[in-house]
Amino acid sequence: MKITTWNVNSLTARLQHVLDWTAANPVDVLCLQELKMTDDKFPFEALHAAGYEHCAMFGQKTYNGVAILSRQPLRDVVKNIVGFEDEHSRVIAATVDGPAGEVRVVNGYFVNGQEPGSEKFAYKMNWLRGLNGYLRDELGKHERLVLLGDFNIAPEDRDSYDPVGLKDTIHHTVQEREHFRQLIELGLADSFRMFDQPEKSFSWWDYRMLGYQKNRGLRIDHILVSGKLKPEVKGCTIDRVPRKWEKPSDHAPVTLEI
Repeated sequence: MKITTWNVNSLTARLQHVLDWTAANPVDVLCLQELKMTDDKFPFEALHAAGYEHCAMFGQKTYNGVAILSRQPLRDVVKNIVGFEDEHSRVIAATVDGPAGEVRVVNGYFVNGQEPGSEKFAYKMNWLRGLNGYLRDELGKHERLVLLGDFNIAPEDRDSYDPVGLKDTIHHTVQEREHFRQLIELGLADSFRMFDQPEKSFSWWDYRMLGYQKNRGLRIDHILVSGKLKPEVKGCTIDRVPRKWEKPSDHAPVTLEI
């Protein structure tokens, strides 16, 4: 079973990229972030034709928006963080059946935070606290759980192209990394780091200043797995190919195989 996370930075602009990529990579579950569209604009027909007959989405005009696309039925769909009041469409969860049993998939577009000390950074900290409590409850209900998405956190120095120059800036702060660590302490594992990976493996590159061409990137798109799923993980990879396409998303898809 393959599960992918991909921040497409507008599904309207990147729908053909999604269709082309899934044609070459027919993953079982595809989780998207930054849809930037309302539910009524979601391209259900095109995605159904691509084999994703089951789609759960949570949209918002212009900003945010998340979706889970699946070849198998989705059930128990929940939108946003239960118990945390939020006007933004950032989290969607659903259960899907895999070959070895059901898997709870929690797809999140984490708050960016803008810069330390700002109101948006404070919102990020509150949001992460809310997420932690929600995940604690979800793990109590679902032993086989995957938390994935655009975390907007580079958890370690090796996840940044310039950890010294960017120290204490957004995505690199002690506070953000502490929240990532607290998610791990819930019993989750960073599936990408379960395997030997090439140095300077990133999932996001700025559009500006030849960010991709110079590999000035960050690894901020993650797939965390529960302890019950950890023994089943066969691999986790970043596919840089779509980042080379014309008018790409600034993120690359990350795929977990269990």
